Amino acid sequence: MTPPPDAQPATAAGPEARTLAQGPLPALRARIAAGDIIADPAQIHAAEMLQDLWRRTRGYDPKVEPPETGGFLGRFFRRKPVDEAPVDAPLGLYLVGEVGRGKSMLMDLFFASADVARKQRIHFHQFMQQAHQRIHAWKKQHGDTADPIPPLADSIVAEAALLCFDEFQVHDIADAMILGRLFEALFARGAVIVATSNTEPDNLFKGKPGRDAFLPFIQLIKKRIEVLVLDSARDYRRDRIRGLPTWHVPPDGRAERALDAAFAEMTGDVPAEPCKLTLLGRAVEVPQAARGVARFDFNDICGKPLGPADYLAVATHFHTVVLDGIPRLGPDNFDKARRFITLIDALYEHRVKLVASAEDYPDRLYERGENAAMFERTASRLVEMQSQDYLALPHLT
Repeated sequence: MTPPPDAQPATAAGPEARTLAQGPLPALRARIAAGDIIADPAQIHAAEMLQDLWRRTRGYDPKVEPPETGGFLGRFFRRKPVDEAPVDAPLGLYLVGEVGRGKSMLMDLFFASADVARKQRIHFHQFMQQAHQRIHAWKKQHGDTADPIPPLADSIVAEAALLCFDEFQVHDIADAMILGRLFEALFARGAVIVATSNTEPDNLFKGKPGRDAFLPFIQLIKKRIEVLVLDSARDYRRDRIRGLPTWHVPPDGRAERALDAAFAEMTGDVPAEPCKLTLLGRAVEVPQAARGVARFDFNDICGKPLGPADYLAVATHFHTVVLDGIPRLGPDNFDKARRFITLIDALYEHRVKLVASAEDYPDRLYERGENAAMFERTASRLVEMQSQDYLALPHLT
């Protein structure tokens, strides 16, 4: 799987760059010494565990059979099975904690310093989208009775023996159905997996239909990946957003620059990429996404025939939404207003943080005409979503 641009962390500079060759822990200490971040005992402990994994993976290069032919199809259509996990395959690490605790920053340091020839960092949702695309290509070529999992695992490990997943979450039944066999095959081929998540393994896919069949995957994760809870008391994401205005009027060039800056601040300047949220055969297009932050133009998300399930998918996949160009609302564009109300309900109920530009302040967006009273609750929620108390709330997935 070719990593997207946002799969690569920003290039380190200064003392950190000089220490990356020594592993993530010295790089973190250099960042602390430079005054870039405050020393956090929970982060230091996590960096110590990542440092141990860094040592165990130095030069790690599990052998894979060369493709029979070049290119994507050659990698994907190899079929040689591997039945047992290599004895010397290092255990991975599953770093779990609430939003804003520094998980992505630690993953940056580990990935940048990892001495593994074949490595990839990718958002887990995007990884699964690519997996489904490859499975579809395999079945189209070989029919529905052919098993796509072994060649899929072959191709993934041929490209990356170290897989670093951001935002490990399972919301889609289609993902849940293949994860157990896919990960078993990846581990059998020597893959090492490092993941960040807001959800402990035992709570993955909790409360969803079909979860009983998903439980063996949870046990596999706990067997092949060490789990560390990043129990930091400080929400660094909240610190970043606390100093940022979250509602900009009017939606002019100044507001656009402010939203650009907010998006960069919330994502750590990681380049954004478009993505799709797929649910029940439908796809919600996200124009820009990185590190749990999504950015939409108002018409991208409220000018299309989307419904509550689509907005729920956005609210559960992203802890922050940046929204450009909310217009004045009223009877003339009530379809858009109704979708906007549904969107805000979903974001509010899942404690998603909102940074937006608009034609006016919330209580003046929909002042007159039929259904103006309906908007009063939405206006109240939009005001509350700008409060420090709301910004301090954890994201609910």
